Amino acid sequence: MNTLTVFFDARCGLCCRFRRWLMTQPARVSIRFVPYNSEEALQLFPRIREVRADREVVVLADDGRWWQGPGAWLTCLWATRDYIAWSYRLAAPVFQPLVVKAVGLISENRLRLSTFLNLSTDDELEDFIRQTVTPDCDQGGCGLPPALPRVSFPEPLTPVDR
Repeated sequence: MNTLTVFFDARCGLCCRFRRWLMTQPARVSIRFVPYNSEEALQLFPRIREVRADREVVVLADDGRWWQGPGAWLTCLWATRDYIAWSYRLAAPVFQPLVVKAVGLISENRLRLSTFLNLSTDDELEDFIRQTVTPDCDQGGCGLPPALPRVSFPEPLTPVDR
């Protein structure tokens, strides 16, 4: 396995934040991200609609294997250099019920969590940046106020010898 494709919900702030986090991690394999409801997703994984990727993340390996829900999350951890040990630890039978419960809770409440945590989607961040007024740099000041006048201070007092 050389490449993993993570199908994520681009309309979910939590999903976008996880994608950005995973992109910053040193990876053991190449990781690409595709919105689950895109034409590209349908071409890469024709069953994407059938497996209800709108409810739980789906990860596809270049060798055809795929995971969903807890298995997909653990596969994402496995793909990183720093968290591979956690993927094995959390995949242990003793932790499986906890992982299933945690992933289920996160998946079912991801949109509410996004709102509660004020997590923006990539599109929302892009819109915000586009709406931000860019300063006028024609005059060399880039919209900054003119320089403040220099203020002179009196020379410091010297101690008086007594």
